[in-house]
Amino acid sequence: MGSLKTNRVVTFGEVMMRLSPPGNATFAQATNLNILFGGGEANVAISLAYFGLPASHVTQFPNTNLGRAATQFLRHHWIDTSLVQYGDGDMGLYFLEKGAIHRSSEIIYQRAHSSFSKIDAASLDWKKILEGANWFHWTGITPAVSAGAAACCAEAIITANQLGITVSGDIHSRSSLWNYGKPQKEIMPKLIEGCDIVIASKYDIDKNCDGSANEKEKFSESAVRLMKQFPRIRKVVDKDRVSVSASHNRIKGKLWNGKTIVESKEYDITPIVDRIGTGDAFAAGLLYGLMNFNDDDKAINFATAACSLKHSIEGDANLVSVDKVLNLMQGDTSGKIQR
Repeated sequence: MGSLKTNRVVTFGEVMMRLSPPGNATFAQATNLNILFGGGEANVAISLAYFGLPASHVTQFPNTNLGRAATQFLRHHWIDTSLVQYGDGDMGLYFLEKGAIHRSSEIIYQRAHSSFSKIDAASLDWKKILEGANWFHWTGITPAVSAGAAACCAEAIITANQLGITVSGDIHSRSSLWNYGKPQKEIMPKLIEGCDIVIASKYDIDKNCDGSANEKEKFSESAVRLMKQFPRIRKVVDKDRVSVSASHNRIKGKLWNGKTIVESKEYDITPIVDRIGTGDAFAAGLLYGLMNFNDDDKAINFATAACSLKHSIEGDANLVSVDKVLNLMQGDTSGKIQR
């Protein structure tokens, strides 16, 4: 008899060291760099941990003090790190110059020879890793890193399907990362077909789906096309973002459940403290909402409110409680001091 499943989430992906000048200084001005750690799936896990859910992250770090510092960072934010492994290679890095007003932010990656890129699918026993979990989450960044990472992700999804575990995929990817000889269109569809929940824009759907969209195609029409090709998918989710400036955005979430579009309220966000990781905050809010509310409207509104709050948090991850998200959902935008 299998173990009883709880609301435990497992995520898989690279965690990088983030190096950035203080405040909104440019690289040219910097005399020192602040150090943090982050990565799409790990950001989701940390956010869920702050929501009170057990979360485990699977990754590979270099067997160095930097790798152990990254592990400690995850542990500090209540992530189960028992599944972290160590290997050859470097610590993945990214350098962030935070923009402001009309100056865009800039990110420079150094991850080509990272330890995570050298991960071997044979080193992970996904049946054991996923035991007792009820949700697995991945993003389209991970299979773009290396053939090994793509193979690990595929095996995780297949195993989760076999165990009856919900699989969510944020299928946004970056063309610049696919440098190991396999094109995105060859790898991604095999992963998407095992997903129950997909986070994707019309552009992401067009990149990974058969056929092509026209400019006038609605999000719901793109979602229908995706669900027709991959019938396991139950919900397709995205958010609309209007960038007034680097310091001022507006966001609104939307969810297609196979029958109708459900939209959230729109949030006007200014000034932005940290734009990085807001999509991951949206994903974490969606996962929490779908797990706990059994209501698409409440789930998409929780996701969008969580995303909105992340813009006020330094670093990659959304370090807010469920109560703070619910307060914003209920209209408390005052930002008054709580005593």
